[in-house]
This record gives sequence, structure tokens and C-alpha cells, in this order.
Amino acid sequence: MAETEFLYNGRCPICSAEIAQYRRQAEITGAPLRFIDLHRADTRDWGLTGDQATRRFHARHQGRVLSGFAAFLILWRALPRMRWLARLLDRPLVRPLAEFGYDRIAAPALYRLHRLRENRRS
Repeated sequence: MAETEFLYNGRCPICSAEIAQYRRQAEITGAPLRFIDLHRADTRDWGLTGDQATRRFHARHQGRVLSGFAAFLILWRALPRMRWLARLLDRPLVRPLAEFGYDRIAAPALYRLHRLRENRRS
């Protein structure tokens, strides 16, 4: 099975904590997943600017770059303990709501928090 890569914001404490849990699960189960901090990567290799990469969670799976909720579904399907969540949320009536929640609420809120932290750093 080919490795799936995930690009995440390592400067976001919420994102980092969540990725640490996924990384542990991948190591325990032997899932072929690789987690890459976008601040230590060339985002152009993903076809993204740094800002685009920061705004959403991304996956590179089977030669395609997916972002947002679709990237989470790829991740959850690869982890035995998370497959139930992928099955639950990838249903015709539920998926649009989950995508809306990620696209309109979670991702923008995390991005705003990131920008605030970055502005404090400078």
C-alpha cells in the first residue's frame, strides 16, 4: 500500500495535538501515513502557497491532493479506530453538514487563531 501524506499546521497547538494522536494510531497499526508540518515543507510541491496550506488540512493520496473534510476522510479510513467516524460522516445527508462545519466554522476559526499567534510572534 502506498504512503498517504498529510500536510498540517505544526504551529497550531490544536492541530499538533490532533496530529500527534493520529500519528500514534498510525504507528501502532502500521498504517502507511506520513504527517508533514507545512512550516518545514515546500508547499509548492503540493501546488499550494504557504497561506493556502495554512487555511486547510491537506492530504496527498494516490497522486491527488485533497483538502478539508475530504482529507480527514482519507485519514480516518486509514486508521482502524477511526473508520467508524468516516462511515458515519460520509453519508449523503451528513457529509454536506460536516463539510459546512469544517469549511465555514472550524477551518476559518483555526486560521484566525493562527494569524493571531503569528502576529504576536512578530
